[in-house]
Amino acid sequence: MAKEQEKVSFGTRLKQIGQVFSFTAKQDKWFVPLLLAAVLIPLALTVVLVILFGWIYLPIGIMVTLLAAVIVLNLRSNAAMMNAAEGQPGAAASLIENMRGDWRVRPAAASTTQFDMVHVVIGRPGVILLAEGNPQRVRGLLGQEKRRLSKVIGNAPLYDYVIGSDEGQLPVKKLRSTMMRLPRNLTGKDVNSLDKRLGALMARPQMPKGAIPKNMRPSKGMRQQRPR
Repeated sequence: MAKEQEKVSFGTRLKQIGQVFSFTAKQDKWFVPLLLAAVLIPLALTVVLVILFGWIYLPIGIMVTLLAAVIVLNLRSNAAMMNAAEGQPGAAASLIENMRGDWRVRPAAASTTQFDMVHVVIGRPGVILLAEGNPQRVRGLLGQEKRRLSKVIGNAPLYDYVIGSDEGQLPVKKLRSTMMRLPRNLTGKDVNSLDKRLGALMARPQMPKGAIPKNMRPSKGMRQQRPR
């Protein structure tokens, strides 16, 4: 892990920051004004302190200015990413995959042809099911997935959430904070063992529920050529 991080050059880091800056500025109209305020206010105070008390306050002012800019960039970019992800299929799984910590994500472990899906997440809290799509259809998917997983998870806690903005659903922007607040019920060894058991269970892919699209159906000639 450390070796992979060392390969990222300073230029690459600057490019990544530039991409985040550009994305956030397009999504959030208040980002640039807030960033300017975070930079200009500490700089103005630094100038005053330098004039009154000497150059000793210059490095302190620069560090405070950089810290304020990083805080604004981090907060507003996270909010912009959450807003952009809302309503996008697979957004919940993508957000968890990029979270800090030991989270094992299996995107769309159960799904339908209408892009309803249930993601399975394994972590220190236990097993978490995240459902995206039509609320009525994903409730059925959640029930099926609970019954399937109950065969192998043993006493591990099982949580489930329907992602959305309606009453009783979990908004995407609150997903990370909700996951981080879950109690740490399992040890790292328990997580590894649970991950292996679920991996064996899910090794055989499931066909999506629902009607088969016309372009995936076998042709009439192929059906007639099947051996009797």
